[in-house]
Amino acid sequence: MTAIRRPAPPLFSQVDVTTATHTHAHVHPGMTAREEQTELLREVLAAQDRTNELLEELTNVMAATQKQKTAELNQWRNAHPELADACREAAEALTRVQIEYLQRMTEEVDETSEDMIDGEFMLNEFVDRFGPRLAHLNGVIQVLAQLSSVPNPANAQ
Repeated sequence: MTAIRRPAPPLFSQVDVTTATHTHAHVHPGMTAREEQTELLREVLAAQDRTNELLEELTNVMAATQKQKTAELNQWRNAHPELADACREAAEALTRVQIEYLQRMTEEVDETSEDMIDGEFMLNEFVDRFGPRLAHLNGVIQVLAQLSSVPNPANAQ
């Protein structure tokens, strides 16, 4: 028994990639190339103006949100001055702890850098041991600093 072979569909199809002149719907027939370029530049300028307007609106919204957060934080500080002072003291103390922790971490890097280069296990061990603790410590210090009684001048504006 012989099997009847059917032609397989082509794997590739042809696509016309030749250049063609496309006319825009808003371009009038009979318009010169210079007039067409001028019209396109006007459209680009209008689009850029709209982009600038949107960016300005976005900036205003972000500034208003930041201003509201700053006002709420200042209200909290004024309502809880003792706690705000305690947060400042705790942030300063944890910053000293962080400095000591970073010193130990850099010493560990100096002592084991060759092993970390040669073996992925040592690098993973280092990151697992120091990474999460450092990230959490940074986060706690940041929160305490934000709640402290002395606002950061860069954030207050």
